[in-house]
Amino acid sequence: MRLIDVTLRNLRRRKGRKLLLVAGLSIGVATVVALVAITATMQADVAAKLDEYGANILIVPKANDLSLSYGGVAVASAAYDVGELTESDLDRLGTIKNARNISVVAPKLLGAMPIGGQTVLVAGVRFDDELRLKQWWDVEGREPDSQNEVLAGLRLARALDLHAGDDVEIDGHTFRVAGILAENGSQDDDILFIDLGAAQRVMGKPQSVSLVEVAALCTECPVEDMVEQIGGVLPQARVTALRQAVALRMETVGQLSRFALAVSAVVVAIGGLVVLTTMLGAVAARRQEIGLFRALGFRRRHVMNIVLGEAALVSLAGGIVGWLLGMGAAIILLPRLANLSAAVQWNPWLALGAVSGALLVGLLASLYPAISASRLDPTSALRSL
Repeated sequence: MRLIDVTLRNLRRRKGRKLLLVAGLSIGVATVVALVAITATMQADVAAKLDEYGANILIVPKANDLSLSYGGVAVASAAYDVGELTESDLDRLGTIKNARNISVVAPKLLGAMPIGGQTVLVAGVRFDDELRLKQWWDVEGREPDSQNEVLAGLRLARALDLHAGDDVEIDGHTFRVAGILAENGSQDDDILFIDLGAAQRVMGKPQSVSLVEVAALCTECPVEDMVEQIGGVLPQARVTALRQAVALRMETVGQLSRFALAVSAVVVAIGGLVVLTTMLGAVAARRQEIGLFRALGFRRRHVMNIVLGEAALVSLAGGIVGWLLGMGAAIILLPRLANLSAAVQWNPWLALGAVSGALLVGLLASLYPAISASRLDPTSALRSL
């Protein structure tokens, strides 16, 4: 008789105990799988939204500043070796190694222009990119859809008495106010946003760009590497990572990972204890049977193999059933718990990890009961028959 036959017969004889053990392992594995699947989906969704919610890299022309002072009193300051940025320079961003991580490139041309008897800060932007970058903008009216339409910050609109649909003249050029930006407490409230090409014509700076804001997808966050890469293709520019934005992204994603890890560790520990106590009870109940095996010539390793074989088959079944239950629970619970419409991904690595993890926990938890069973004295065990 082969050892596997003994193992299978023991499982069939004690179906109730083994089914309970499979159920316990399945619940533990399902909990971990559901938590990991939900967390992974939330991580991807949060990271994608945060990565598109504002810039995390700033590109400005490089300049050397010269400050003149005497006796601690500043006399004058000047900038020399001032670099220049143009729209054609932006094409080089697509050549960097991590170009796939770039989500939005939003160039701006800034200038002070006289409007309605006041000096107003005018920003030339690409409205499609700017609206993607600043998704918190709330426009009263509508978004511009031509080069002759502009957006006005709320404080500026109040100062100039502008409303959606009004005309505004900038250096002899007439523009239509498409909408007014709701107040958001930033410098945007005092700026008139116009099309980048129109700003270049009005300011007499064809192709010029004052600065570039870049939103980089930083789930893996190679932002520092990207800063170095952008600096390599744009030597005339100073490239800065906005560390606060990067830290926010990483902290949010990291909190989700730590939560999943902590709960998973607790569930795995509980599952291991369930297997340990169940297998110890099974060994105690089978003392006579194990003594008979030993009396018939079974070696210690044979007894260990029988116990560990049972644990392996039960753990394998628990892992497979638990993975299926966990994925089903994740699909059902995700829209209700996280209010997300994103679909749960059927990750084969998660399936492999669930089954392998259940098998490993089951074998490790059964190791001590198997050793205890192999050390039973056959004479003392048979004496109780």
